[in-house]
Amino acid sequence: MEPALRTYDASSWALAARPIASGVSVELDIPDRDIAAAITLTRDEARAFARAILAAAGDATERTFPHPQIPEA
Repeated sequence: MEPALRTYDASSWALAARPIASGVSVELDIPDRDIAAAITLTRDEARAFARAILAAAGDATERTFPHPQIPEA
């Protein structure tokens, strides 16, 4: 198996992306919950998946932090 190109290993989960012949394998491991998943994507699908994850993270950030009131001039 190819080494992961990108990995993130937090204390409670790990995420890795590995190149494969047909594209990319994205692997998620959450050992505390006994969950492991791997999805195989083409390069185009992997790019779309990454964009969707970034959009969801941005949306979650917007919803999480309050917006300060801007005084009228």
